[in-house]
Amino acid sequence: MTNGCGCGCGTPSREQLLGMPAPRPAPAPSAPATGRHPIEQISVPAGTFTMGDSSGDRNRADGEVPRHEVSISALEMDATTVTNDAFARFVEDTGYVTEAESFGFSAVFHLAIAAAPEDLMGPASGTPWWAGVRGADWRHPGGRRSDLDGLGDHPVVHMSWNDAQAYCAWAGRRLPTEAEWEFAARGGIEGAKYPWGDAEVDEGGWRANIFQGDFPRENTLEDGYLTTAPGRSFAPNGYGLWQMVGNVWEWCEDWFHPAAYRRPGLRGEILDPTGPEEGQARVLRGGSYLCHISYCNRYRNSARSQNTPDSSMGNAGFRTVARREG
Repeated sequence: MTNGCGCGCGTPSREQLLGMPAPRPAPAPSAPATGRHPIEQISVPAGTFTMGDSSGDRNRADGEVPRHEVSISALEMDATTVTNDAFARFVEDTGYVTEAESFGFSAVFHLAIAAAPEDLMGPASGTPWWAGVRGADWRHPGGRRSDLDGLGDHPVVHMSWNDAQAYCAWAGRRLPTEAEWEFAARGGIEGAKYPWGDAEVDEGGWRANIFQGDFPRENTLEDGYLTTAPGRSFAPNGYGLWQMVGNVWEWCEDWFHPAAYRRPGLRGEILDPTGPEEGQARVLRGGSYLCHISYCNRYRNSARSQNTPDSSMGNAGFRTVARREG
């Protein structure tokens, strides 16, 4: 199964990296909720918005239209994506082993690889700037020769959707639905392309962590980062949420389908939609440090991507939510 992204920052699935169906590792035990989730919470008010692309920059295969009215209940959302320090606390409490660790490999962008030649599994079909790297995981984002030194406040990466679910179970939280994510990303600005409005990402200085230069050969690092940036880089949106676009893709709760917005139940305003009831891939939102201003424009509020629930990659993490009481 391909990820269907059609852009450079869209990561191949685990099966694509292997060239065959991926053998399933033994499932990790469920972690009990302990309430030790350390990420600051931001109150996102209830509201109604128009979901979908209004800029005309949509990607046809992604299903960003038709636009439709959605109402969202009030939430508490992580101010940043879950960080390496936060995930380390979870692992210390539970002994959890991520799917990248269980499978023994994960996807790494070629300029970020830090591994011995024997650890390289070769380029991914169709996206040769991605490689399967043995030993790449959340503790070793570039491969065995990398570590988390100085990266405690950066987003944890090489997270599968299943890994994010395990963290949420421990934290007593959940992933945002796709509708909740988009409503929160907009920060109260109706119809805007980006969390800050319609100004382009490089207008008046960089506003998000994306790729600059000649993709995929050279990143000129104009925004200061080859891969991830600290969670509190650039500026938060109107709700106080940091880096809702760029930096890392964020897993959402929903199954992905390109015709999801055309479901009969979406005619007229709906409350707290949860997406299709089944599928093969889960939704990713927000783009990443590999989006490029010239062609991969999925660092927009309405942009959608997807991958299989057991796939992990060096540019994907997650943030969590909980329904606000009262």
